Amino acid sequence: MRDAFHEDLDKISDQLVDMTKLVGTALERATAALLEGDRTIAESVIAADDDIDALRREVDDLAVDLLARQQPVATDLRMVVTAMHMSSDIERMGDLARHIAKVARMSAPNVAVPENLRPIIAEMARVGERLVQATGDAIGSKDVYAAVEIGRIDDEMDELHKKVFTTLLGDWEHGMEAGVNATLLSRYYERYGDHAVAVADRIVYLVTGRYGNPDEGLTR
Repeated sequence: MRDAFHEDLDKISDQLVDMTKLVGTALERATAALLEGDRTIAESVIAADDDIDALRREVDDLAVDLLARQQPVATDLRMVVTAMHMSSDIERMGDLARHIAKVARMSAPNVAVPENLRPIIAEMARVGERLVQATGDAIGSKDVYAAVEIGRIDDEMDELHKKVFTTLLGDWEHGMEAGVNATLLSRYYERYGDHAVAVADRIVYLVTGRYGNPDEGLTR
């Protein structure tokens, strides 16, 4: 029974890693659709979000089943409970990629992002892809310090978010619609990073039983 239980825990961990791969692909493709004005790619990202939602439901169903049947304690209980929180955050990352794809679809075949913002948006996407890769690795390894590093990567995303607003508050010549799109898109990428950090927090808690503190080199 205990062997089967731990196999199920491993399955949950693997499913969470699979979710990070799906939302990473979603962000990459949504950004391509956005910067290329490609409606077909945008539509495929929107449709593929159903797969992410389905995997989230599988994780949650298995977690609830384990809680009911096995009544886990200590680290095992933290794994089951935090898995449900992590699946929610990762699923939300997929939703944000879908939002980006919807902006791309709405503007296609035109590009929704003015030329002077495209390098910043492209860099936000690259940072987002690093974040989700690091998140998947940290889930798989249960490495506390790898989880903490996710927060440091997210600092880069926050700086890029500020750059978008600096540009918007400067000599903006692209009209209100482009300004609204830029504001929304920047927020979507920034929130994508925030959810990766939320998962990292859960990993720290899973391994240590607490969120850590600066004296330990750990931050929430």
